[in-house]
Amino acid sequence: MSADVETKLRGPDAYSLAKRALAEMERLRIWPTPLNFELWTHVVAAPESDLAREIARLLDEGATFTDTVSDELAAAFLPRARLNEQIRDAGDALSKELTEVSQAIQTARKSSEVYGEALADASKSLADEQDPATLKSTIVSLTEATRHVSRENRILETRLAASTNEVNRLREHLEQVRRDATTDGLTNLANRKAFDDELERICEEADELCLAVLDIDNFKNFNDTWGHQTGDQVLRFVASVIGRHGSPPRLVARYGGEEFALLFPQESADAAFQVLEEIRNEVCSRALKRRSTNEDLGAVSISCGLAQRRAHERPHELMERADAALYRSKRCGRNRTTNAEDVATAA
Repeated sequence: MSADVETKLRGPDAYSLAKRALAEMERLRIWPTPLNFELWTHVVAAPESDLAREIARLLDEGATFTDTVSDELAAAFLPRARLNEQIRDAGDALSKELTEVSQAIQTARKSSEVYGEALADASKSLADEQDPATLKSTIVSLTEATRHVSRENRILETRLAASTNEVNRLREHLEQVRRDATTDGLTNLANRKAFDDELERICEEADELCLAVLDIDNFKNFNDTWGHQTGDQVLRFVASVIGRHGSPPRLVARYGGEEFALLFPQESADAAFQVLEEIRNEVCSRALKRRSTNEDLGAVSISCGLAQRRAHERPHELMERADAALYRSKRCGRNRTTNAEDVATAA
C-alpha cells in the first residue's frame, strides 16, 4: 500500500472511499467480508495500483471472488504494508525501551562515580588523625552514600528486569509477524515466498534434494459444481494430508491456487516417490462430505510431479522439471505420480 493510499484512508476522504467501496462491491456482487472490504477500499483509493489492475484482470476473466482468491490477493498486495507497520511499531517500542534503559544505566553510573568519590574522601579522612566528631560525620556521610547507591542499583535492577521482559515480548511479537508473513492463511502451510526462499537456501547447502509439485485434479469443475466454500474445504483437507508427510526437514507449501509443493532435502527420488504415492492414495481413498449439508462429495484425486536436483541446477530449472512431470501426470490420465526422469526419457 502506497503512502498516498495510507494518507487517504486516514483523512477526511476515508468515509467517501468506504461508501464507494461498498457500492462497487454491491454492483459486482462481491460479499462484503472484512478482507474484501479492505481490498476494494484500496482499489477505489488507488485505481491505477497493481492490486486494482489484478482485480480488473480477474473480473474480465469471470473469476469468482472466493475467500481463497481474496486471501491470495491480500497475500500478494497487502501484507507488506501491514508487515512494515508492525515491524516499525515494534522497532519504535524497542528503541524507546533501549533509551530508557540507557538513561537508567547513566544514572547508576553517575551514582557510582559519586559513591567512589565519597569512598575516596572517607578513606582520606579516616587515614588522618581526627577528633571523634569529625570521624562520626565521615561515617554518617559514608553510610548515606552507601544507601543512595544501593537504592540506585535496586532501581536499575528492577528496570533491567522489566526491560528484559519487554524485549522478550517484542521478540515473540516479531516472530509471530514473521510467521504470518510466510504462512498461507487458508491452509496454514508455508506460502510461496517462504517456499521459494527455502528452496534457494537448500540449493546452496544440500548435496541431495528432490522437489515435488502436487495439484488437485479437475478442481475448477469441483468448484463450479459445489461452490468455492466447499472448494476451500477440499483445499484444507488435501493440505492436511500433505502436511502430515511434510515434517521437517521436509517443507510443504501451498504454491498457488490448488497447487502444492514439497521439498525433500537429503532424500532420494525413490524415497520421495513412495511418499508422494502414499499422499496420493490417501487423498483419493477418502469419501468427502460437504460440511454444511453432509452431502456426499465423492472423492478427489491429485496429480504429482517429482524432480531430483541435478548438479549445479538452479532452483527455477528444478521447478520447471517438476512442473513438466506434473503436466505429464495430467496428460496421462491424472491421479498419478510422474518422475521428471521419465519425462526426459520419453522426450
